[in-house]
Amino acid sequence: MASNLTTRIAFAAIAIPIALGVVWYGGLPLALLISLVAWLGTGELLTFSRQQGIRPWAPAALVSAAALPLLAWAAATRPETAATVDAAYPYAAALWVIVVLVATLARLAPTQKPLSAAAITLFAPLYAGALPAFVLTMRHANQGERSVAGTALVFFPLVTVWVCDSVAMTVGKRVGGPKLWPTVSPNKTWSGSIGGFVGALAMAPIFTSAVFRPAGVEISPWQALAVAGVLGVMGQIGDLAESLLKREVGMKDSSHLIPGHGGVLDRFDSLYFAIPLTAGLYRLFGII
Repeated sequence: MASNLTTRIAFAAIAIPIALGVVWYGGLPLALLISLVAWLGTGELLTFSRQQGIRPWAPAALVSAAALPLLAWAAATRPETAATVDAAYPYAAALWVIVVLVATLARLAPTQKPLSAAAITLFAPLYAGALPAFVLTMRHANQGERSVAGTALVFFPLVTVWVCDSVAMTVGKRVGGPKLWPTVSPNKTWSGSIGGFVGALAMAPIFTSAVFRPAGVEISPWQALAVAGVLGVMGQIGDLAESLLKREVGMKDSSHLIPGHGGVLDRFDSLYFAIPLTAGLYRLFGII
């Protein structure tokens, strides 16, 4: 346990400054980083499916997952691309569904779980690629490259979810009590969940005064509190959703890619819900 904690701390000490630097710089380096995260997360989901004898169209799933963040970056930074995407995406999505189904027809027999294969091919890029791509929307909706304000907007959900998870784990271990959802995640408790929610709320005034105000981000205290409240609930549900997928295939970690942390899905489980929801609330409040 101590060795694992040391590994986690050492990895965080290296990864967090790099992430800060890339998010601050923005642009193509950030888009490529999110694209890599999308590729790796999609690969882990494809591994889940193979554990059950399902054969998704892996190249199509991986390429589309990696392409979605790059498309989001282009749309966020180029008005002409945004207009094209807005006009074309319903038709492109329909065409992509048709292509996947035709490929499934050509690749698989009825006994090879074609419905599951097609579903995973379509779902994996949306979950592991489209959801984290909203980082590019938050970062570049109003900000160019090298932006402290854009960095603050991105890191608010990241820090809030991290605090929520940490407080939930600490309170759950110390207080214990009834289990939150034992069939999905047997170690989580109601006390931990409530503690995590309170921790998320507490981050709103702290982050607003310590980061948003100095960075020049115009967000009111109640708006920050509303975002934190949503993250305090939905981030935990995102964690449970990923646990449900792992529970189905009998895996504790989605992979062993990240030292001390498991896989990409394990690190982004809460953020897959938190990132697009934060972007949506920022847009609703007129912040981006």
